[in-house]
Amino acid sequence: MKLVFATHNQNKVREVQQLLPDGIQLISLNDLGINEAIPETAKTLEGNAKLKADFVYHKYKVPCFADDTGLLVNALNGEPGVYSARYAGEENDSNANMNKLLGNLKDKEDRSAYFKTVIALNLSEETIFFEGKVQGRITSSKKGTKGFGYDPIFRPNGYKETFAELPLDIKNEIGHRGKAFSELITYLKNNHVTG
Repeated sequence: MKLVFATHNQNKVREVQQLLPDGIQLISLNDLGINEAIPETAKTLEGNAKLKADFVYHKYKVPCFADDTGLLVNALNGEPGVYSARYAGEENDSNANMNKLLGNLKDKEDRSAYFKTVIALNLSEETIFFEGKVQGRITSSKKGTKGFGYDPIFRPNGYKETFAELPLDIKNEIGHRGKAFSELITYLKNNHVTG
């Protein structure tokens, strides 16, 4: 079965491809020749994931899923949250986002935070949601070269390394995206979608 992942982010595609069973061929927006950015105008992660999945499903009539992920920092009342990718501006610059977050946390003792991923799946007119979370802390400096986004400053609970220092298989196992996609894959298998 061919399933469209409504993203242009090849890092995400690579991470998710490792998780999928043999019966599903993952196709990105790039593979479909879709170069336009899908507007993310909702106020929640669930809303943005649904907007992206609906856009692709209704325009191209293909089975599709989309995700939205946010980093929620407790001392900053859940910032950057739904604005995680554009926290420091529309350029979607990971270093600028991390620098802004570290600056905003400079005088805060509570550095607890969590990542949350929401997936919206459209196989028909109905949207089904899946969710994954991972708790952790924001470090005081960037560490590691793996991963993307806020990974160099997020240390999951129970680990001494940041997400950017951990091997991809461990990150997939304990991480927010891995947990959400595990729910998605279980659903696809249980509903015989994998072919």
